[in-house]
Amino acid sequence: MVKLSNQTLTTIFYLQRRLVELIDEAKAVEFAIFERFGENEVTLPELDQMQSSVERLRMPYSRLHTLALGIAEYQPVAPDAMLDLLAQTIQQTEALIGAVEASISETKKNWNLP
Repeated sequence: MVKLSNQTLTTIFYLQRRLVELIDEAKAVEFAIFERFGENEVTLPELDQMQSSVERLRMPYSRLHTLALGIAEYQPVAPDAMLDLLAQTIQQTEALIGAVEASISETKKNWNLP
């Protein structure tokens, strides 16, 4: 039987938490720009970028949840392909988090947001 290690579960839950935090931050930045400057030709690219970031963050959150649950329910042994997909998803999510953090930070800097 394949049981996810405590380290793997901790990583999954940490990544899901970061994804939720970044979704919240991206939406807050989007809202702040919209409230302060409105939606116009200057702000539209940044507003779109924040919305795109949110959409990109949703997918790995769902994928991590689905894979972890699927592996836990799969008996007697989860397929290697499923375990490999989980490992790949973790790596991709870590890279995505770094990229979105940089994007949010740059946007906040460009618009002098706290």
